[in-house]
Amino acid sequence: LAGPLAGVPVARAVPDTRLPPGYRELVFGWEYRERVYAARGDGLARIAPPDSVRIDLFLENGNSGGFVILIADSIVAVAQDEARRSMPPEPMLWAALGVARVAAADTLVHEDGRTLRVQLGREPAWRLTFGDGGLERLDRVVRGRLEHSVERTDSTRVVYRQPAAGRSLTLTIRQRRFPAGFDAAIWRP
Repeated sequence: LAGPLAGVPVARAVPDTRLPPGYRELVFGWEYRERVYAARGDGLARIAPPDSVRIDLFLENGNSGGFVILIADSIVAVAQDEARRSMPPEPMLWAALGVARVAAADTLVHEDGRTLRVQLGREPAWRLTFGDGGLERLDRVVRGRLEHSVERTDSTRVVYRQPAAGRSLTLTIRQRRFPAGFDAAIWRP
């Protein structure tokens, strides 16, 4: 169960989490688990600010696990059932990159030392946790229960969980690259 926000109420704005300027590539290992299925492999995320990401997944045997193209708040293309099955909802994908793309009325902001906790909405609610490194966690709370969460434990590890379904997706970032740009064809299915 999700309890009340920790810390003391403060009058502060929600931190800006937009993608920084410039193209980026993240090379990562991934591991997906649910109660009766598991898979792992490597991946590549190509990020084009302000709002575009293409994620390619490869299974550990070298086969393609599929791809996802996320533009703004919509997944515009998904290839392979494995990719569709293992991908979190759009706001959780953005949170994995440190971007909060959620909105709701009724904002509560609490401060607990160097940690800022924000709740957007009431039922259901989004809960965001910010630390020195920016967005550290995004939770979706429905009827007092954690429905989805993304935790950015450090600069190299991101964990998505859907507790009721027994699902998790762990990303371990191995390399960051900064290309000059991307071929426009990657944004088409």
